Amino acid sequence: MTAPLAARDAARRILAALAPQPALRAPLDNTLGSVLAEPVRSPIDVPFWANSAMDGYAARAEDVRGATAGAPRRLRVVERIAAGQFPTRPIGPGEAARIFTGAPVPEGADSVIRQEDTDQGADVVLIRDDRDVGVNIRRAGEDIRAGTLVFDAGTVLEPAHLGVLASLAIAHPMVHRRPRVGILASGDEIVGIDQPDLILSGRKIASSNSHALRALVRRAGGEPIDLGIAGDTPESVRRHLERAADCDLLVTSAGVSVGEHDHLRSVIEAMGGRLDFWRVRIRPGAPVGFGSLGAVPWIGLPGNPVSTMVTFELFARPAIRRLMGHRRPFRALTTVTVTEPVSVGPRLQHFLRASLASEGPPYAATLTGGQGSGILTSMARADALVIVPEGQQDTAAGARLEAIRLDEPRHVADPPY
Repeated sequence: MTAPLAARDAARRILAALAPQPALRAPLDNTLGSVLAEPVRSPIDVPFWANSAMDGYAARAEDVRGATAGAPRRLRVVERIAAGQFPTRPIGPGEAARIFTGAPVPEGADSVIRQEDTDQGADVVLIRDDRDVGVNIRRAGEDIRAGTLVFDAGTVLEPAHLGVLASLAIAHPMVHRRPRVGILASGDEIVGIDQPDLILSGRKIASSNSHALRALVRRAGGEPIDLGIAGDTPESVRRHLERAADCDLLVTSAGVSVGEHDHLRSVIEAMGGRLDFWRVRIRPGAPVGFGSLGAVPWIGLPGNPVSTMVTFELFARPAIRRLMGHRRPFRALTTVTVTEPVSVGPRLQHFLRASLASEGPPYAATLTGGQGSGILTSMARADALVIVPEGQQDTAAGARLEAIRLDEPRHVADPPY
């Protein structure tokens, strides 16, 4: 029996066994949150041509300079250019073109005079202010030059990225495929919420983990595949595990410990699977397993609801992000100050549920009530997991600790806990 691993070592071991999903071309509007699998270089200048930044008159600076309300400059309007149209001729001395936002600026013009500084004449225009000499033109390529690197491989596509790709006519970017994550719950005592009578009568317990895990997988970027609820027999566990053959990752909850009814590890090994490790020096969630079932990587999470969610954050979420192609799969830590004395029992690394004050860092962290692994409301109220280092049993009020904010947007390459 191997010794339990530190959380950091367990996370590193899991990620070392995983590789990003294969690349594919996906419709642009379906790629939000996906990770680019290849660099993107621009085939064009953006803007493609110089265009007007506002409604007004395109003119030459030398014909406008010195204009005032008392001594306006008089220019002949030679054409009208709307967005979507192109100029038919250059602008010569003493001439101007009526132009609108986004329309191409005609050759010879180096200024767009806003219409508020004119009499808005149709055939002849009076320019009453020269403050727009040399401005209000978006130059060709001022945003992106043709041939330049726009986004590197590994870029996570957010709404602005999709807009940029659309401007380059990239309708199907090359991204890593989202992993299909099989979710299997187990236990004779649990049922789905389609059986409310059994739950509300107290005869069975709702499989809350199934719903929490599906939501967590979606939020991490994966595609959850419901494998159902296996009973506490090797035959039932085997039947349900066989459904995971087309998954990219298998995540189970419960059945991974050493109890008389915990068959998951033995069935996986009997099916030719591999067990890499199954214990971690943390609380909640010590009985975490990792291995593979055929070609499918497997992460076994404990069955207690809080333990399931905490260990998903530490191990399964980074695994999903690695499969998606993220180069920084782990949330960065933030510093917090605990508002109350904290005492923990076993000399393990503890992850305590806490709510954070709005001002920080360091944020003031207050525990969300009882920290038992079955108190799921402690997770529902939590903004963060406060980390008590292994061996530190007592922490005074006001002391500083590190924490994982559950909405932390910053990510790092190596497990920071």
